[in-house]
Amino acid sequence: MRHRLCCTAPRQKKPSENNRRCFITKICKEARVLSAGIPGPQQLEKINVWSKSPLSPQEVYCFSVRLCDDLPDRDFECFDNEALPALAGLFVGKTGICDHDWSTDRQVARIFDAEVHQEEGVSFILAHAYMLRSEKNADLIAEIEGGIKREVSVGCAMAKSRCSICGESYGSCMHRKGVTYDGKVCLAVLSEPVDAYEFSFVAVPAQREAGVLKARREGMEMTLEELVRKSGASQLVKELQTLDEEAGFGRACRKDLEQEVVALGLLLDFGATEEVLKKSVAALDGKELKQWKFAMEEKRAQLFPVQTQLPGGKSADGSMEAAFMI
Repeated sequence: MRHRLCCTAPRQKKPSENNRRCFITKICKEARVLSAGIPGPQQLEKINVWSKSPLSPQEVYCFSVRLCDDLPDRDFECFDNEALPALAGLFVGKTGICDHDWSTDRQVARIFDAEVHQEEGVSFILAHAYMLRSEKNADLIAEIEGGIKREVSVGCAMAKSRCSICGESYGSCMHRKGVTYDGKVCLAVLSEPVDAYEFSFVAVPAQREAGVLKARREGMEMTLEELVRKSGASQLVKELQTLDEEAGFGRACRKDLEQEVVALGLLLDFGATEEVLKKSVAALDGKELKQWKFAMEEKRAQLFPVQTQLPGGKSADGSMEAAFMI
């Protein structure tokens, strides 16, 4: 089972105390469908807790899903083993949707039971879900049976994330996920589950979303543009467009600055190739890049002083009148 988060990360400022207490955010992880078929008597009893009228076994399609586990995922995150039982309980009653589309017409299933299982030393949440055997769901059921719809992505909210290296709240220390410290890879350990939202059938399971801005509000995860457009405020949309334009201009200016620094590095013959210089300047922040350029320009001025085009000295003709002197 795989989940979904960088390698070396740039230095970051420590978050404020308030930010550290408000870690709650949506966590999306990959999961997969396991067994499927007609529910047994005990399963049907639990299913009917969620139905308004009693359902018969022939009316219901039942399947199991392997959800969160305690293994490190591709985002260099892992769930705290002690958090899994509470998280399993939060998933009971939650809906199954398609493509994380939170709309009623995209609801296709519901979890009626979940518990923590262990397999080969790995703890994971095994959830049991059901859907109605209807004409609308016929294609989806056929795809599950045929192994086409197998991967799902799940969403939940965790209150805390701690660094696996030092034990401090992740983001408050200098350790970064995916970086190896004294032979140990840094992980963000997620704990204290707050809520479980849904599981979703997706074409591509949860992947890394490098560079995407996320809004942490009421446990929902969305891009900045999605958040602004969801608000419906035209003024915010205009401000976002202005920010996009300014950001584009800033990126262009940085690119020009990087090219200037690389050219200076080649001129001063630092013994590095152009490719190495490009990688070096790309890792610097704006302030460091400007400082490096300033230092290089000073060094260039020392090695290659500016020469005047006209020689100095007094005129050979001493009779030149002062009125014509500039």
